[in-house]
Order: sequence, then C-alpha cells, then structure tokens
Amino acid sequence: MAKKYFLGLDQGTTGTTALILDENWDIISQVNCEHKQHYPKPGWVEHDPMEIWEKTKEAVGKALQEAKISIHDLKAVGIDNQGETVLVWDKNTGVPVYNAIVWQDRRTSEMADKLKEEWGDVIKSKTGLVVDSYFSALKIKWILENVENAKARAEKGELIAGTIDSWLIWNMTRGKLHMTDYSTASRTMLLNIHEGKWDQDILNKLEIPEKMLATIYSSSMLYGYTEPECFLGGRIPIAGNIVDQQSALFGQACFKPGTVKTTYGTGCFMLMNTGYKIVDSPNGLLTTVAWGLEDKMSFALDGGVYITGAAIQWLRDGLGIIGSAKETEAIAWSVEDTGDVYFVPAFTGLAAPYWDQYARGMIIGITGGTTKAHIVRATLESIAFQVNENLKVMRQDSGIDIKVMRVDGGAVQNAFLMQFQADILGIPVDVPVIAETTALGAAYLAGLGVGEFSSLDEIEAKWKLAKRYEPKMDESRRQYLCERWEKAVERARAWAEK
Repeated sequence: MAKKYFLGLDQGTTGTTALILDENWDIISQVNCEHKQHYPKPGWVEHDPMEIWEKTKEAVGKALQEAKISIHDLKAVGIDNQGETVLVWDKNTGVPVYNAIVWQDRRTSEMADKLKEEWGDVIKSKTGLVVDSYFSALKIKWILENVENAKARAEKGELIAGTIDSWLIWNMTRGKLHMTDYSTASRTMLLNIHEGKWDQDILNKLEIPEKMLATIYSSSMLYGYTEPECFLGGRIPIAGNIVDQQSALFGQACFKPGTVKTTYGTGCFMLMNTGYKIVDSPNGLLTTVAWGLEDKMSFALDGGVYITGAAIQWLRDGLGIIGSAKETEAIAWSVEDTGDVYFVPAFTGLAAPYWDQYARGMIIGITGGTTKAHIVRATLESIAFQVNENLKVMRQDSGIDIKVMRVDGGAVQNAFLMQFQADILGIPVDVPVIAETTALGAAYLAGLGVGEFSSLDEIEAKWKLAKRYEPKMDESRRQYLCERWEKAVERARAWAEK
C-alpha cells in the first residue's frame, strides 16, 4: 500500500517553510525559502505578494525533492499564515494593487489613535482586540485611500482583500476559492467574535466594502483542491487553514483550557487556550479565536511581543557584533550577568501588555566596563523578560495558575535563553521533539480535515517532550531582575513623551 504524506505550509514573516510528514507524523523533509523585506519609509514594512507565491511553490518543490516523493503522494495540505499582513488584488487578473502591508508596519498609527479614541471600547468588545496599526483593518483602509481608484474599484466589486492565507489559496485554486478561517479572521479587527462573522458596523465605520472580504470557514475541513496548472502539477486537497500562532498552539497539542505555548520567532507570541469561553483581558492581552472546528470557535488569550528574534538579527546586521544567532548562547554564558545592562528592543513600539506604539528601543546601564558579551546577554534576557510580563497578566486575567509553558520556534535551540526563561518565569519550560510546531499544526489540521484523525486526543498522543528546563534562580534574584527590567521599560516609554 502506498505511504501517505501530509504537507504543512508555514507562510511566515521572513519566508515560507514547507514541512512534509509521513503517516507516522515523522518529518521527512523541511525547506525554508526566504523572501525580501521592503522598508519604503521609516516604520513601513512591505512584502511583494508575487514573490511570496513564487517562494511558496519553490519551498514545496524543494521539500518534495528532498523527500524523494511526487506531489501526487500528498494526501492533504494545511496552511498557516503570518496573520495580520494583508493585501488587495484585482479579482479578474490576480494582480495586487499594492504590496502586502506587514503586521509590523506602523504607517496607520495616527489613524489607530483616532479610531481608538472614538471607537476603542466598541471594537474591543466586538473583536477582542485593542485598536492598533498591527491589525489588518486599517491597512486595508490605507490601501483603499492611497492607491489611485482603489476605493471606487472596490465598491464596484473589482478588488478583493485578504490576509496571506487567502492570497495563497486563491492562487492555488486559480481564483476559485476566496476564503479564510475563523482564527485568521479574528486578527483583522473586523470579525465579531461573538457572532463569528464580519462586523457590519466596523466595516461601515472604516468604509471597507464587505464584498471585498473572504468567506470564513472552519480551520479544518475539505475546502477544495489545488489546480494542477497553478500548483506544481498536483490536485491536492486543501484541508487545513489557520493563523500562525494558533497553528503552533494546535501543533503543541494545547487543546485543554489553561494550556500555554510560546513561539519564539521574529516576534514572540504566547497563547493560552481558554476553551469555548471568551475571556476578556482588562490588562492588555488580546482575546482571539484559537480555531474553529465544525463551525464552533475555541478561544485564546494572546500576548504578543513584537521584537525578539529580530533583536538578535539587529545585533548581527545592524551592529555587526555577532556573525550568527547561534553564537549568542556561548557569548551569553561567557559573562556572569549583564553588568546591570538592560535592552528594551522596542523597535516598533511595545505590544502586550503595554500597547505603546510610540515607545522606542533602548540600551541602558552602559558603563566603561560594558562589553559586547553584556549586550548580547541583555538582548537574550530581554526576550525572557517580555514573555514573563505576558505570563503574569495571563494568570491574573484568566484566574488560571499556569504550571508549565510549552515552547517552540528557532530560539528554543538556545539553552541559555531557555534556562533563563524558566528562571524568570519560575515554572518549567518544555521543548518538544518537533520544534517546527507552526507548520506541524497546519499539517495536523489538514489530516483532521481529510479524516486521518478521528479526534483531538489522537493528535495529543503524538506530542513528545525533548527537554524540560527547570527554574534554578532564587526568588529574591528573580524579583530584583524583574524590577530593574520594569524601570528600563519605563525609560523606553518616556522617550515618546513630548
């Protein structure tokens, strides 16, 4: 009997990862193809949607080659996407009217301030989100207002808008499917999470025609098939679709309320499953959809940190003090502490729990004795401090005592960071055998969508622990470091004050 293979496609901020798994859910191949970041003005971040589509096909082609299988051997494909990044394209020609505007982009900050003043409470109660330029809605509005004729063409029904999942699926199916799922829709600031549909009041307020938007589906079901002439010659079931952080939550088998995962990537994202219950966070976390299964939504509390891995990248590319991210572990261990140096990497403001889009990055505590090693260590520690702040609020707002944190993403290979993270949290940190849980979650959803799994329990049984980091730091030291960090954050926030 022919073996079965499943494809998880993780379309992320810096590139696309194609992950092929066999029927035992072991990794057969994994390929990442990077795409360019475009910075047309300070605070603006864009991607070329055509390049993303080409890189996605390239990643899949190379993964198939590496796995020594044909595209016809794939039983299903599941897709996860980078979230709030959005674009508008011509529904007849498939040509984008403008580049995709990335989640990190801050061009709509002033627009967000104004909307927050007028409608902040209404939007939070309907969508679970804090009004911020991070989300897709204001990016769509900006394109409609700033690209010639875009608004008129959208009203005529010539243009459609979508997050990156919608763009990929539209291209894979040659325009037959314009869709998204509940979890991705919940990142747009346009989904009413109580009703599970686009909110007409918010659409009217922002002057976005509803007919531009994708149809919302469950995160796991058979949506349709790839068109062979568009997708490497294969007619493959598309059966899973979810936003990236929720995909990692699914890939980490965090199916029970109170289970938590943190993904370390360009930014750092912590999600806690709250089950079918919508938990409001008065202290700066977002209420979001975890996934929709059989048209029933599960929810999560979401703490997002904008800049974590990107700060390491900056040490390499901006300052030139490291050659690669791998070096940071040994460099950090080479000094006893940071020499009281703290780095707040607020390059694009601070996300949860502060939501301060005007804060800016700062290194403080530098003396004549400060070395490169102190700055590298302070950069790694800044990641752990930011994650800790979100966990504290999560405990407070949910009333749930979180006893362990599951982690994934590139930085989990850094033993210094993982140990310091456990020390600062005061709870164990668990690294799974498959750390590529974002693409894995998408593949699991595709498997579920084509009947490969009959329940979530079957998926949960696949989760395996690679390493547990136990906290070793004493409470007084932990408290001292956290207090110093909070003071550094206050200084970074004060920069914005006129």
